[in-house]
Amino acid sequence: MNQMDCKITPMFPFKVIGFQKAFDNETAYAEIPKFWDEICEKYAYNVYAGKAPANPYEQALMDYCIGEYGVCIDDVGGGKFRYLVAGKYTGGDVPEGMAVYEFPGSDWAVFNCIGPIPEALQRVNTQIFREWLPGNPEYELCGHASVEWYDCINGEKTDPDYHSAIWVPVKRKE
Repeated sequence: MNQMDCKITPMFPFKVIGFQKAFDNETAYAEIPKFWDEICEKYAYNVYAGKAPANPYEQALMDYCIGEYGVCIDDVGGGKFRYLVAGKYTGGDVPEGMAVYEFPGSDWAVFNCIGPIPEALQRVNTQIFREWLPGNPEYELCGHASVEWYDCINGEKTDPDYHSAIWVPVKRKE
């Protein structure tokens, strides 16, 4: 992956809210799409069908645009990490079992992904953590979390030109 695929940009602090589950590093690429399907089946279909939210989880899904982000948080240890199917948290009640995570303001490396997901996103993610970060002379990882951004408005996730992105907090090497 070359430098042209990445844009370094400052971001303000922000919070996300979402449904969370711990995953094993070795099986995450297979298991995380199943988690998305599970969340959609449980909470999204009613809302997407245009019906009023039937519970606090469906209300949160609508209020915070849950599904715009996938958040990987590497703070569990033992070859595991937390993953949130998330949206931008703007305050208010947090339904039981949901989690809020806060990102401090920092510089972020933003990698655009074009193509059907999860394949396109997983390919870019692998390149970031196996090639771009280890070989980068200027930047290193800052913090323990990264964000997958999904375009919730344009196109379907199976389209060959679907747009998503991976955001990784970085800092200049000293």
